[in-house]
Amino acid sequence: MRVGDAFVLVAGGVGGGLTGSMAGLASLVSYPALLAVGLPPIAANVTNTVALLSNTVGTAIGARRELRGHGRRLARLCAAAAVGGLGGAVLLLATPSSAFERIVPALVALGAVLLLLRDQLRRWAGHRSMPALLLGGAICLIGVYGGYFGAAAGVLMLAVLSVAATEPLPVTNAMKSIVLGASNLAAAIIYAVVAPVNWAAAGLMAVGCLLGSWLGPTFVRRIPERPLRVAIALAALGLAAYLWWRAGSH
Repeated sequence: MRVGDAFVLVAGGVGGGLTGSMAGLASLVSYPALLAVGLPPIAANVTNTVALLSNTVGTAIGARRELRGHGRRLARLCAAAAVGGLGGAVLLLATPSSAFERIVPALVALGAVLLLLRDQLRRWAGHRSMPALLLGGAICLIGVYGGYFGAAAGVLMLAVLSVAATEPLPVTNAMKSIVLGASNLAAAIIYAVVAPVNWAAAGLMAVGCLLGSWLGPTFVRRIPERPLRVAIALAALGLAAYLWWRAGSH
């Protein structure tokens, strides 16, 4: 591998780690970096899923304060996400992507709207919490998407968890990264066995992801919650528009 390509992969990993741990938009940076060094789309997709596992490790280290005391809740949510991740991996390997690509922009836009309307939705729900079955189903479906492709899956996860629980954004953000990591891990196990993972590229990107995701929670603690949440939602709407345009141009 050329030195320039290695630099692109590490830098893409740092960017993916930062945007993933802060905003749930890791693939917005990491996936194009893999395409830029010459990987075909499917190989880039599965390699990206494997590389982003280090996001979970970095966030777990950097957000220990936010994750403390949430072990049981995390275990339940991670189990639902892992089931979805397995389903998403099977879906990617067994079906054409055209139909799924058409619905992805709508899902990303929905996550952005949920984030923008989080406070209104919480007021509407009052003190009622989201039923466990409904929350588990939503997490599982996002896990399917995360295992399948995952661009802005973190935004969807953050939106659902934000509506489901009343807690500071840094806590929800850290929870989102760990739960999404369970989906990625389940999918990566399948990809490691049967898919064309580029292990050299995955390793280089994982190094960058580890650094970026470790730094991300520190920034989240210091940035005011509302501007950060609005910025994430607007970035997700921009991504949704781009994905919609790309799907229509094929």
